Amino acid sequence: MTAPHPRTRPKGWGGVGAMATACVLALVFALVLTCTGSQGRSPAKTTGESVSHAERAQADEECTAPEKQTLAPSAADGPTIAAIKSRRGEKRKLIVGVDQNSYRWGYRDPNSGESGRLEGFDIDLVHRIAEDILGDRDAVQFKAIPTDQRIPAIQAGRVDMVVRTMTINCARIRDVAFSAPYFKTGQQVLAPKSSPVTGYDASLADREICTAAGSTAYSTLEADRKTGRLPESADIGTTVPNQLDCLVRLQLGEVDAVVTDGALAASQAAQDPTVELKGAAFTTEYYGVAMKKDADDLVRRVNRILVDFRGDTAGGWESSYASWLSATLGRDSAASKPPAPQYLRTS
Repeated sequence: MTAPHPRTRPKGWGGVGAMATACVLALVFALVLTCTGSQGRSPAKTTGESVSHAERAQADEECTAPEKQTLAPSAADGPTIAAIKSRRGEKRKLIVGVDQNSYRWGYRDPNSGESGRLEGFDIDLVHRIAEDILGDRDAVQFKAIPTDQRIPAIQAGRVDMVVRTMTINCARIRDVAFSAPYFKTGQQVLAPKSSPVTGYDASLADREICTAAGSTAYSTLEADRKTGRLPESADIGTTVPNQLDCLVRLQLGEVDAVVTDGALAASQAAQDPTVELKGAAFTTEYYGVAMKKDADDLVRRVNRILVDFRGDTAGGWESSYASWLSATLGRDSAASKPPAPQYLRTS
């Protein structure tokens, strides 16, 4: 039996004050949230309550390469796009669920001097989609959505799509449709530089780990603890509505480590120099644009836009990466580029 590790809680971290200021400013500029996520000891259930565990287990076994389960690109309009275009006046906008607290992905820069402006890699992609569909890159209504409310917001029709560092996986493609991947990443551990945690390994025994409710990080930890890949004594009960809340808890010494996508973790490490990534990524994941299951024309259109976005060397994927992510992920973008898309879904 492994003896419990003594809690190592760094004191007087310089990042706390800066982050507190950033959070206050974010609240000042905040969008009206479409839903309020719950913060507790277990993640909220999102969808599919009527589906049995056996049916879901069978579906997961049959699911392979979820990032390829999308429709072929098309520039044609259909009923979903027609409905978006039929909106009149100030309502003629693309309604998109985003994050406003993920540094360099979807966030409000408190030093930008422009009230209400969202910035980041995901935001660039949203503007590109709006420009293609509505002819105006600024014809967007942004809605800030907690991690565990992304799928419910799509299913309830509160948003046309979600562009929010959302991993394509087998569980989610049962509930929403995804575009082809637009970014490659993997789960990683974030902890204080002074921490004895070394990565996704035995050093997490008896440690408190924070994840966002409804995230792939939590489901991965839950599965790995059952199989023994993660020490059974690791405490994964701390979940929060938004990933940034995990960083704050880490800064306050309330948890020992955070597990999230490496692309997000790198941005959080850039926000606070007292924390760092520990060990290599231990999964491979892909971000996609999520939409309603029956919005076939919109899925095809977004896939067409992504082809152009990836191929545009002047103002597309590469330019956006250089602007927002090169400082945290490195100048060489090769590791973050998704593979050539495959469109295996036929209906």
